[in-house]
Amino acid sequence: MSDETWMGRALEAARKGRPSPNPHVGAVVVQGDEVVGIGHHERAGQEHAELIALREAGAKAEGATLYVTLEPCNHTGRTPPCTDAIAAAKIRRVVIGATDPNPHVKGGGVERLKELGIAVQVGVQEAAARDLIRSWTKYVTVGLPYVSLKLALSIDGRIATKSGASRWVTGKLARAKVHALRAKSDAIAVGIGTVLADDPRLTVRDTQGQNPTRIVFDTKLRTPVSSALVVGARETPTWIVTGDTPESRHGAEELEAKGIRILFAPVSTEGRVELRSALEALAAEGIVTLMVEGGAELAGSFLAAELADELHAFLAPVLFGPRGRPGAVDWAGPATPEVAPRIAKPVWELCGEDAYVHGALRYPER
Repeated sequence: MSDETWMGRALEAARKGRPSPNPHVGAVVVQGDEVVGIGHHERAGQEHAELIALREAGAKAEGATLYVTLEPCNHTGRTPPCTDAIAAAKIRRVVIGATDPNPHVKGGGVERLKELGIAVQVGVQEAAARDLIRSWTKYVTVGLPYVSLKLALSIDGRIATKSGASRWVTGKLARAKVHALRAKSDAIAVGIGTVLADDPRLTVRDTQGQNPTRIVFDTKLRTPVSSALVVGARETPTWIVTGDTPESRHGAEELEAKGIRILFAPVSTEGRVELRSALEALAAEGIVTLMVEGGAELAGSFLAAELADELHAFLAPVLFGPRGRPGAVDWAGPATPEVAPRIAKPVWELCGEDAYVHGALRYPER
């Protein structure tokens, strides 16, 4: 079998686990045409994929080839350097999907392996390996979370009827997909308008997976202490990002007593939380992936600031009319279609009767 095939096995393994704020990594040890060890990085602080695969291989690792999706580490963190373990196992050859993009650690895994006399090949299935760690790559290189923007809207672009009714715009299968996206995210965010209008729980219910941290962007700290988010804050981590003002600092005590964590951020000239500063604060707390679910003002702010990396839009085959309120995104918008943000390579699916389009966002130069 080819190197590409074996790397495909490593990539499949890498998609398991929830290692954030570490990257997803998978490893496979191959002796001849037989997989003798396979592993993935399950959780931060636990063993790396290479160590798990090597332990499973045991003595069969000697003279074998190790396929790993990300360059093995050559530094001591919570775990020892993987390069040392690879050498100790007497691996003959290491095939790597992608080199380590992290500028904050002394890499050199490839160079160290070569110094130890191990043959190294880099770049097998590189595009897939880099796509696997795209969120983490942004986190370690830019210092911001990877932001996914989720929209659920009628086919004429509305998120509620003229009476304000919004449950449910989309069907059961679309909602299950949203819950699966939640389960893959470190955190999920809404604006204060959504909290006041819908009183959401923002938990994972229609699929297996753990609840993400729940975040409310609330510039003036208007979140009611009786809201579902506050009531459940001791069971599911819940944070409020608010304006760094005397009023907010004075009002934080009651919410903190209920188990809410308060993060303060500068207020923009528009009178809202300054998003980049807020995202930097979230990244500093280990939030690698953030899904923004609503509402229209928050979605518009992320698009206007070009801070949304990915779009997930669910379109229901229903019409709410021009008085439906509000539009899915509230922002000034582009002057022409040519300069509008768009999904670079859209993927279309059906979720029951609803259409689902998703992909990375591209912002053309103005």
